[in-house]
Amino acid sequence: MKFVLAFYGTRGDVEPGVAVGRELLRRGHEVHTVVPPDMVGFVESAGLAAVASGPDSRAWQVAHRDLLTGFARFWKIRDLIRLGREDWDLFAQCSRETSATLKSLADGADLLLTGVICEEPAANVAEYYDIPLATLHIFPVRANSQLVPILPAPLGRSAMTVSEWLGWPMAKRLGDAQRRELGLPKATGPVPRRIAKRGSLEIQAYEEVCFPGLAAEWAKRDGQRPFVGALTMELPTDADDEIASWIAAGTPPIFFGFGSMPVESPADTLAMIGAACAELGERALIGSAETDFGHTHLDHVKVVGTMNYAAAFAACRAVVHHGGVGTTAASLRAGVPTLIIPTWGDQRFWGAQVKRLKVGIARPFSTTTQETLVADLRSILAPDYAKRARELATRMTNSAESVTAAADLMENFACSRRVGRSA
Repeated sequence: MKFVLAFYGTRGDVEPGVAVGRELLRRGHEVHTVVPPDMVGFVESAGLAAVASGPDSRAWQVAHRDLLTGFARFWKIRDLIRLGREDWDLFAQCSRETSATLKSLADGADLLLTGVICEEPAANVAEYYDIPLATLHIFPVRANSQLVPILPAPLGRSAMTVSEWLGWPMAKRLGDAQRRELGLPKATGPVPRRIAKRGSLEIQAYEEVCFPGLAAEWAKRDGQRPFVGALTMELPTDADDEIASWIAAGTPPIFFGFGSMPVESPADTLAMIGAACAELGERALIGSAETDFGHTHLDHVKVVGTMNYAAAFAACRAVVHHGGVGTTAASLRAGVPTLIIPTWGDQRFWGAQVKRLKVGIARPFSTTTQETLVADLRSILAPDYAKRARELATRMTNSAESVTAAADLMENFACSRRVGRSA
C-alpha cells in the first residue's frame, strides 16, 4: 500500500509520524513524507525519503513565540500587528505549499496521515482524491473536559468547541482558496468537525493514563480516537556509551533538557543548574539539543548533544525538561520524577498533567531561579514522588508497542476503506 505522511513543526511534532512511517516501510509499504526543510535531514537519517514543504519550522516557531510574547506589550500596537503578519505569512506559506505538495504525492495513495498543523490541507487533498485520512494527535486537541481540569467538565468541553469556531474564520480563507484550486465546494465548518464527520481515524499518540476519564468521554466515537501511547524511535546515538560510562562512575544524576528551542541565556542557565545541583550534592547531565552551552569545567556537570533518552533516563534520579511530548513520555516510561519548566503553550499542558498525576511538578522556565530550582528539586526527589513515578511507569505503553499499534490501525483503516470504495 501507499502511505503519504505530512508533518510540520520541530522534532517533537515530526518524530511521531516518522516512527510510524519507519514501521510501515519495514512492512513493505510505499511511504512518502512531507516535512519542513530543516527536518528533511532528520527524516532521511531515520531511513525515509522526504520532500521539503513550507518555511523552516524554526522560523515559524520563533515568529509564533515572538507574537505570543508581544501580547504582553499590547500597547505597542504597531509591533503587535507586524508580528501577527509575520506569523500569519509563515503559516499561510506552510499551508499553501503543503496543499500543493500533497496534491502531487497523494494521487493513488491508500491513506494520508498528518499532524495537527497540516490538517486543513491534508483533509482537503484527501477529500479531493477520496482517500482515507488519519491524524496523529500528541495531546488532546479535540473538544474534551480533561485538558483543562480546573474547569468544570461541561465548561471545559464547551470552551474548546467555541475555540474551534472562533479560529475558523482566519483558517477558512486559506482553506477555501485551496478548495477552489482543487475544485471542492466551500467548507461549512472548522476542519476538526469535517474530519470527524468524514469518519477519519484520529490516533491519540499519548498515554491514556495521563488523562484519566478521557477514553470514557470519547467512547461514543466508536473507536475513531484510539489511544496508542507516545510514538518515539529511541534511536541510539554516538554519545550513548560515553553517557552510560559517566553515569556509572558516580551517583545517579539529574537530567536537564530544553528541547528544540534554544534557551536565551545558555551561560546563565548552565551556571544556575551547576549551582543548584552543587547545593543539593547532585550531579547534572545536560542534554544541549539546540542550545550551545559551550564547555563546562564543573566535575559534577556533564553536557552532551543528541542522546537516547530511553537509555539514560532510567539511570537518573529525576528528569527536568521543557515538557515536550516525547521527552515527557520518556521520563514517565523511565519511572523517575519529573520537573517540567515549559517555554511553549502545549508544554504547560504536560506540566499540568505531571502535577495532576503526582509524579512531578511544573514551573515556567521564565520564573525559574536557582532558589526555585533547588526547592523544586528537593520536592520531586522526595521518596513519595519516586514511588508514584515507578508505579505509573508500569501502566505506560512501551515505544515498540505504541508504534506497532499505530501502524496496525493505519493498515486496517486503509484496507477497510479500500474495500468500502470498491464495494
